[in-house]
Amino acid sequence: MARTLITSAIPYINGIKHLGNLIGSQLPADLHARYLRARGQEVLFLCATDEHGTPAELAAAKAGKPVAEYCAEMWAIQADLAKGFRLSFDHFGRSSSPQNHKLTQHFAGRLADAGLIEEVSEKQVYSNTDGRFLPDRYIEGTCPNCGYEHARGDQCENCTIQLTPTQLINPRSTISGSTDLEVRETKHLHLRQSQLRDQLSAWIESKTDWPILTTSIAKKWLNDGDGLQDRGITRDLDWGVPVKRGDQPWPGMEDKVFYVWFDAPIEYIACGAEWVEAGKGTDWERWWRTDKGAGDVRYVQFMGKDNVPFHTLSFPATILGSGEPWKLVDYIKSFNYLNYDGGQFSTSQGRGVFMDQALEILPSDYWRWWLLSHAPETSDAEFTWEAFQQDVNKDLADVLGNFVSRITKFCRSKFGEAVPDGGTYGPQEKALIADLQTRLERYQAHMDAIEIRKAAAELRAIWTLGNEYLQSAAPWTAFKTDPDRAAAITRLALNLIPFYATLSAPFIPDAATQMHDAMGAEPGWPEHADAALTALPAGHAFTVPDVLFSKISDEDREGWQARFAGQRV
Repeated sequence: MARTLITSAIPYINGIKHLGNLIGSQLPADLHARYLRARGQEVLFLCATDEHGTPAELAAAKAGKPVAEYCAEMWAIQADLAKGFRLSFDHFGRSSSPQNHKLTQHFAGRLADAGLIEEVSEKQVYSNTDGRFLPDRYIEGTCPNCGYEHARGDQCENCTIQLTPTQLINPRSTISGSTDLEVRETKHLHLRQSQLRDQLSAWIESKTDWPILTTSIAKKWLNDGDGLQDRGITRDLDWGVPVKRGDQPWPGMEDKVFYVWFDAPIEYIACGAEWVEAGKGTDWERWWRTDKGAGDVRYVQFMGKDNVPFHTLSFPATILGSGEPWKLVDYIKSFNYLNYDGGQFSTSQGRGVFMDQALEILPSDYWRWWLLSHAPETSDAEFTWEAFQQDVNKDLADVLGNFVSRITKFCRSKFGEAVPDGGTYGPQEKALIADLQTRLERYQAHMDAIEIRKAAAELRAIWTLGNEYLQSAAPWTAFKTDPDRAAAITRLALNLIPFYATLSAPFIPDAATQMHDAMGAEPGWPEHADAALTALPAGHAFTVPDVLFSKISDEDREGWQARFAGQRV
């Protein structure tokens, strides 16, 4: 049996994520996991919360809670929202776990033993008022490039220029607001990524099947040299993984923690150990170590394009530099950005629709379908309420929902709630099955290649074939003169429902379950469209399902548009 390891970029703990975050990693990863499981593969699908670093400390301070307490609460909220969107993680872990602490310290020790870590003196901003060094994001000021007054010490969110704290005009501490800042010398550990350039270059060049978006970003960072500069892996913070060399203290680093960019990707591996600790699985190393059986595993990562440099350069540098047989990623599916109604989604500014708000408005399938069918694969995409309303009403209500409702209600009224007998399939049915077979093969090919929008388009076309057949064959008309012909048409159309349910389940799992349950059918991937002829034999009982999808009214759309025009309160 084929085995696939799937990881989604782990979301920051600092607040509920918006729909742009969802489609940028977790949702397409879930689509792939569900599809592969349906095709009979063994899948391990892991995700976690990214809990260390400045964002966590700032968010906790804003909430007036100890950072550990804040992170525990937000993990529970994010885990609950993941369930609400039917994200089928085998385990949803935490980067603050004991497993990640231990593994991060292990990797640091291995890298140090290999001569890939050095101690470097550097200058950082110190706040006299706060009595501490300030990480880049603890410093705000005016951007020297665009004049934005709330630029951070690492980047201006307004014009996106990369910055250092000393470049800011009128810098101040985000903790106390104090401007009593000075530059002091401190020591930190740096990972000598530049020593691994040739290995990383050869590895990236070997990935000829990666999406252009992934390889173009990786090669730009690699060839420009920006991404492979030796980089600090420690920070002057209280919250994080304590700096140790394996299980031994690291002299001179007693009050420091590992930089979040270093420990967060290691959580992918540690999450496997958490999965076992939680009693959900066994032998996590057969997924993560090539000397323990992971050699036949295909490892696929999903992430937004802003995470690509860390996953194509920095995290692989950690793994390669360790000299140990850890599993490297085989395929990275990266995404552009989903924008919101003429602007950008923004967690920090509270702009857009957030996961909790989305589920208050509509069930998850509505959102899953629209987001996946508009996945920003080759370019940025944009969410507008008009497009959302139009596509939900057309694809889900008018095409799929209408087909299921029409044929089940017709059968109930003319033949009862059982698949009718009588009649034989003719040229029209054979032509439909041939068309369905062609579409099924295309759909599978796109799903195998993780071409999400193309897969959604094929699935929509498969739904449309059923509607067109029903409209053309018109069993309601045939019933008046040839009940056997009407029975044959109805039997085939009813058989299409579990066929559609199985193919649709990776996109809209709740509706698929509803269809399977109503038809009394067990999910099972159709190896050939002929399966649509025989899944439900004559006499098989069914029930007419409730409405699968309600249409979005103009009034609802206008209300939501107004509600989400401003910032999240």
